[in-house]
Amino acid sequence: MKISKNSKCPCGSGKKYKECCMKYHKGANAKNALELMKSRYSAYAAGEANYIIKTTHKNSPHYEHDRSEWIKGIKEFSKSEFKKLEIIEFIDGEKEAFVKFRAYIDDYVMHEKSRFIKEDKWYYMEGINENQQIS
Repeated sequence: MKISKNSKCPCGSGKKYKECCMKYHKGANAKNALELMKSRYSAYAAGEANYIIKTTHKNSPHYEHDRSEWIKGIKEFSKSEFKKLEIIEFIDGEKEAFVKFRAYIDDYVMHEKSRFIKEDKWYYMEGINENQQIS
């Protein structure tokens, strides 16, 4: 793990990681899609591959059946520098929700509108991405 429990949480809350997203990575369920989205961003930053897998819906186009390859890919992506997360819009719903955000990773800004669905808990389903290089 490249983030210490006393570091500021990557999600941007201003809290220590151990007082914020770490609780989700250790097993707590997010109360809404926004909490899930922020905790997934932090999971990528912290290299918490199992959390990403656990919170991706099995019908998501991003769900991979080869778990070892999926973990390898997440770990590789987690080597990136996760600089900042900016929430643009949160559309909450009982069973479906959307979060539009910008993630500043390495020299790119990832724009995404993510779709989440709730069954027994909230899951990431899919997103529309538009990557831009920072000039």
